Amino acid sequence: MSAGWDASSQAWITEQGEEGDYGRRYVLDAPMIARLQLRPYTTALDVGCGEGRFCRMMQRYGIRTVGIDPTEALIAQARLRDPAGDYRVTRAEALNVAPCTFDLVVSYLSLIDIPDLAIAIDRMVAALRPGGTLLIANLNSFNTAGMPDGWTLDAEGEPRFCIDHYLEERAIWVGWRGIRIQNWHRPLSAYLALLLGHGLELRHFAEPAPHGGDPAKADRYRRVPYFHIMEWAKPGV
Repeated sequence: MSAGWDASSQAWITEQGEEGDYGRRYVLDAPMIARLQLRPYTTALDVGCGEGRFCRMMQRYGIRTVGIDPTEALIAQARLRDPAGDYRVTRAEALNVAPCTFDLVVSYLSLIDIPDLAIAIDRMVAALRPGGTLLIANLNSFNTAGMPDGWTLDAEGEPRFCIDHYLEERAIWVGWRGIRIQNWHRPLSAYLALLLGHGLELRHFAEPAPHGGDPAKADRYRRVPYFHIMEWAKPGV
């Protein structure tokens, strides 16, 4: 099951380009890179790396990267753009690397794509060295609780973002500009319970605001922010 990614891969590659879509370019990239610069990381695993854009960004800071993704066309594109890179076709739930291999494990908007989240997080934490960092960018759960309809008009004709069934974990099909994929809504507590259950320590949490792009889009974003960033530390020995 590709959850729509096989059919959507070319549209995704076009949408992202080299600089990323609006959310990456104007909201997430800068604070994600800022977190990288706070510690001397040497090795990183990018879980759900897609076409490899963030792997290439991390390499600019001297970090050796491994990118994994289950979509063959996206990994092919990653290898095309970075022939010397290490990109592997596999799911997070099937990750097979030696324990305690990486200083840094990154999930950049990929947890929402993973059906078996508990298994995936277990594999990701196992891949981290003691003292290592799990850096996550994810969709806000109040946002996914409003999918796929989200913005509607109220009785006065004013746009409102409607959420429902917040505590109900479920798969949701979403589509835009030739992309149609399956995401997962989970309450924030579901993510936190799994991460805390592995003994991880929350080091940083942020809901970054836009820093450029179309002003109307930025205003809309500030009303209902899409994203948050979490940085978790694996306890040392």
